[in-house]
Amino acid sequence: MKPLDEILSDLATDIEETAALAADLDDDTWLTPTPAPGWTIADQIAHLTFIFHLAGTAASDAPAFAEMMEGAAEDFEGAVHSALLRFRDFPPEQLLTRYRVLGRTSVDALAAVPANRTVPWLVNPLPPSVLAAAGIMEVFGHGQDIADALSVRREPTDRLYHLVWFASLTRDFGYLARGLTPPTEPLRIEVTSPSGEIWAHGPEDARNKVTGPAHDFCLLVTRRRHRADLELVATGPVADRWLDIAQAYRGAPGGGRQPGQFTASV
Repeated sequence: MKPLDEILSDLATDIEETAALAADLDDDTWLTPTPAPGWTIADQIAHLTFIFHLAGTAASDAPAFAEMMEGAAEDFEGAVHSALLRFRDFPPEQLLTRYRVLGRTSVDALAAVPANRTVPWLVNPLPPSVLAAAGIMEVFGHGQDIADALSVRREPTDRLYHLVWFASLTRDFGYLARGLTPPTEPLRIEVTSPSGEIWAHGPEDARNKVTGPAHDFCLLVTRRRHRADLELVATGPVADRWLDIAQAYRGAPGGGRQPGQFTASV
């Protein structure tokens, strides 16, 4: 795990880079469909805006966050959808401003959490570092949808370290989302960063291992590419199965992407 200030700095950079993708779009282009069925570019930014509103509230005002969660307890997915629609109703320029402001607010709120304190979240309280890494995961995945809709290639950076680390913590999510019992066998994740460094998580002697480019790994665990289009190698049956179902987020896995839908690592 990297220091919190480094994770938050990288999150702030990712927020701005994603905002820049949508900064000069006309009103019609904001309604461009993305690879996520039923989601436009505006929907993607609206979703991220809501996520950062939620995270900023959780970090700065626990009672207000609890009230928000109480209202969503019976139908969280429905609550998320309603919030998305509410944010999406803003004109594009206003929505983008809100995304930037609430993104920055959430970064500042997480930075202000006292040492050794956790932040209330959807299922369990989380350390600020983990919640910040979850934000990086959200921005990476939804930002990829925007980039794909615009046929833009984002240059991968070593800021992906935090997403790789987060995916190592959330290894079981793909099983839980499908009602499966997670295996107990250790899994080694050993990927190569954009700068050529090896990032490893898990026991060195694990019989099950995933290797390959870190960028490909991040595309896989956010389900923005099919494993068939990525240069990832599984050693061992547990690793091989995991590559089919890996996801770094809770809840329904969604349809994912189809083989050949995109070229590798784009």
